[in-house]
Amino acid sequence: MNNISPLASVSPAAKIGDNVTIGPFAVVESDVVIGDGCYIMPHAIVMSYTTLGKDCTVFPGAVVGAVPQDLKFHGEISRVEIGDRVMIRECATINRGTEASGKFCTKIGNDTLIMSYVHIAHDCEVGNHCILVSKTAIAGETKIEDWAVLGGGAMVHQFSKIGAHAMVGGASKVTKDVPPYILVDRDPICYMGVNRTGLLRRGFTEEKVNEIKDIYETIYLSSYNVSQALEIIQETMPATPERDHILSFIRGSKRGVVPKPRLSR
Repeated sequence: MNNISPLASVSPAAKIGDNVTIGPFAVVESDVVIGDGCYIMPHAIVMSYTTLGKDCTVFPGAVVGAVPQDLKFHGEISRVEIGDRVMIRECATINRGTEASGKFCTKIGNDTLIMSYVHIAHDCEVGNHCILVSKTAIAGETKIEDWAVLGGGAMVHQFSKIGAHAMVGGASKVTKDVPPYILVDRDPICYMGVNRTGLLRRGFTEEKVNEIKDIYETIYLSSYNVSQALEIIQETMPATPERDHILSFIRGSKRGVVPKPRLSR
């Protein structure tokens, strides 16, 4: 059974799952799919062409599925797709995709926490188990891999990529890609080490963390340039999923990756 307030505005063309709660003054437009067990709180808005998976919560003031803030958008049908158990806190905004990207969709994975006042722009892809802390802003066509954490007020340039298990410091300005498993911070943003605490919390062994550390010391703390470091890593370090992920990520970067720390004077 569902619990839908008579004061909510729910389109008859919306598809509502089982055990869904929709609070007073919430708005659910047409061509929306709300999965089982979702809770749409009072004054939240779920706009057309949005799909919510199971057990999601949308807090007051959040707007999910608004049209893109992109001059290349010309009214085409595009979507927002939200996974299961996603929490969207107060006044967060998630925009639909665009034709220009060729994707037509903004996607959020499972078990991701989107805190208050976060903005996720058109055609972004956010993975599973990510945390976007309050006032983070993700510009269009950014990709964030699983388990990444972005600190409060981080600003991410369009077309950027943030790797799995990476942690971005609060108020950072991300203008380069952030490889997986690392910490980045400072202004201008730079490599600050391996995300050891986060990796250990997620079940990585000390041996595996040290393996990742050795890889990044070769990239960032040696005298080699990035291309030379990647060749040395491939030739001298055993192939593992983590090593191969790092190599593939950096070689595939179109914006270039965050630099090594600058020496202070």
